[in-house]
Amino acid sequence: MQLTFVDWLIMLLYFVFVLGIGFALKRYMKTSKDFFQAGRALPAWICGLAFISANLGAQEVIGMGASGAKYGLETCHFYGIGAIPAMVFVGIFMMPFYYGSKARSVPEFLRLRFDEKTRALNACSFAVMTVFSSGISMYAMARLIQALHVFDGLFRALGWAPEGIFTFSIILSAIIVLLYIFLGGLTSAIYNEVLQFFLIIAGFLPLVLLGLKNLGGWHGLSAAVSAVDPRMMHEWRGVLHPSTNPMGIEIIGIGMGLGFVLGSGYWCTDFLVIQTAMASHNMDSARRVPLIAAVPKMIFPFLVILPGLIAIALPTPRTTTTVTQQNGAIIHETNVVPEIAAEGRGIVPAKINPVTGKAMLDASGKPLLDYDMATPNMLLHYFPTGILGLGLTALLASFMSGMAGNVTAFNTVFTYDLYQSYIHKGAPDRHYLAVGRWATVGGILLSICTAYAAISFNNIMDTLQLVFSFVNAPLFATFLLGMFWKRTTGHAAFTGLITGTVAAMLHHGLTLPMEAVPGIHGGWLAVLHRYPSDMAQNFYGAIWAFSSNFIITIIISLFTKPKPESELVGLVRSLTPKPETSHLTWWKRPEALGIAVLLGAVALNIFFA
Repeated sequence: MQLTFVDWLIMLLYFVFVLGIGFALKRYMKTSKDFFQAGRALPAWICGLAFISANLGAQEVIGMGASGAKYGLETCHFYGIGAIPAMVFVGIFMMPFYYGSKARSVPEFLRLRFDEKTRALNACSFAVMTVFSSGISMYAMARLIQALHVFDGLFRALGWAPEGIFTFSIILSAIIVLLYIFLGGLTSAIYNEVLQFFLIIAGFLPLVLLGLKNLGGWHGLSAAVSAVDPRMMHEWRGVLHPSTNPMGIEIIGIGMGLGFVLGSGYWCTDFLVIQTAMASHNMDSARRVPLIAAVPKMIFPFLVILPGLIAIALPTPRTTTTVTQQNGAIIHETNVVPEIAAEGRGIVPAKINPVTGKAMLDASGKPLLDYDMATPNMLLHYFPTGILGLGLTALLASFMSGMAGNVTAFNTVFTYDLYQSYIHKGAPDRHYLAVGRWATVGGILLSICTAYAAISFNNIMDTLQLVFSFVNAPLFATFLLGMFWKRTTGHAAFTGLITGTVAAMLHHGLTLPMEAVPGIHGGWLAVLHRYPSDMAQNFYGAIWAFSSNFIITIIISLFTKPKPESELVGLVRSLTPKPETSHLTWWKRPEALGIAVLLGAVALNIFFA
């Protein structure tokens, strides 16, 4: 399908608006606090929408659609188990420590609770993780532009090789994000994330409704998906026997690996989302931010997972020949379908390496399915001119929000926790403001490099969960012990973090998913065990990382000297006064809102059961 003037106009208006926000806010960026923390002056509802939008990058819109096509309704566990309970926990229990400590970042909180070396270790690992996450968003955007053949005409006119479109698209997206973050900092990112939230709703709701209508509603979708794989329409079927569910993960892997370790590890410790809550204007607002975000989060399975299911349920296109007779002549009309589409399933094509242009095969020699193209192909399949432009703008908005959130988190951690702490102490505030802007440039350049690592995966959600198992899973053990056990020491936290990360690396190096070859998917040391899927491997890697950290931290804490209790007030729950909420009406209190959200999560699980 060719983009028309209307489609281009919608996307152009979006980019003008995004850059306009950056230019409009530039004059308000007078201090490093304005640039990195949005002045801690934003209302709760703005921060709440930004809290969820910071997570609405490629991993949400493309990754969840890809997982829906690959694993089915089991992907809903990322919401009902992996997100909602953790968002309630961080709002009620953890945000008072983050906001009350006046820490400017999660690594700085670790310095206050433990020591400098723990902070430095987390700052370095988090900086690496944000660069990878931003690179994955760049990769997804470049794949989308490449699939739409947006720049094919330009490259033909200039005589450039078409393989360069992938790199050109990455650089273009990087420049746009760089400009509005360089100008407006975190405030610009937050306001753009709110805009992107509404664009994603507007772009994906019609897509789901059209897809369901085309397949005959929910029952039609269920029948079509069941014909492909009957296990994919059940969220809980087969959890006691990994061989009978698409992910190959039983209840321990889902509950412990996803719900407790990865889910809580992400929502409770990842500065990418925590920074939006810390930008709110007071403690009450900061506590409500994750709870406000959890409400729209519950509807997102309908918007981002169902497109993947619909894509896999549609008929697979085949080359067909139609024979007609006109004026006594027999006419043969052949509709040739590209090989990558014919070898796919539904409208999910076979995977082509975007750099080499060659088909990619699994360990058994079969074509890999390019699940990341499930949602983009749904847009092309269903949306006419005008609405197609809106849908593509929604996709581009999701990529922008993911990239911007990671880049703002990177520049804050680099400036405050690495540069100011270890490279140049005591400089004027305007110096750190300048460093933050140039750190944005550096983060973008590093993200461009990491975008190419995502090529080897056919589901970017698998890639992200692998990175989280290395960073967030062990970090969550450190936070739990640090906040709820005053005996935890800095030496123990530092050693535990290293142990947890090493445990995740060893697990990855000694295990491999089925049909994968040793390398980036694992097994680079030896193959001692094979998992049914990448996701199963990631969940159990997270369990190993968390458990190793937890045990080692406890043991070393018992043999090392803890901080005096006077230094832990506001950092440990037993030594910190509870936040006062009596001045709030009952329905505004975080506890009441948290209970309502949890009931909604239970209803979500029952619906998809």
